Amino acid sequence: MPVSSQPALLLKLVALHSKIQRQLAGQLSFHGISFTEYLVLRQLHEAPGNKLRRVDLAQRVGLTASGVTRLLNPMQKTGLIDKEDAARDARVSLVTLTSAGATIFKDADVSFTEVAQSFFEPLAAEDQRDLLRMTSALI
Repeated sequence: MPVSSQPALLLKLVALHSKIQRQLAGQLSFHGISFTEYLVLRQLHEAPGNKLRRVDLAQRVGLTASGVTRLLNPMQKTGLIDKEDAARDARVSLVTLTSAGATIFKDADVSFTEVAQSFFEPLAAEDQRDLLRMTSALI
């Protein structure tokens, strides 16, 4: 690809990201959560014991430590997550998925999957695999 096409490709990817975010935001709002909150719940759902260190969670969802703290405080107030100190190190804060958070995640994950299926429906299965391979190489 000529170097002059790379900025155009990047702009298309940014536009694609915005379109995906809008579609997901609409569906996830029915469950009372944002896309970033969905990502937090997903990471906790997949973590051993449904808990992660706050710093690890921040890294996995692409937030700073302070950014994830600002996100987690309202999630704790609404009962989606809980925070606890690590037994071995009082400086380490663990984030755990509550049963209410697990329920919201499972419901929201159905909506997430529906958006994904609808979004990629125009692409053949082989094209979807190629796109997955290409995007994985860039991350």
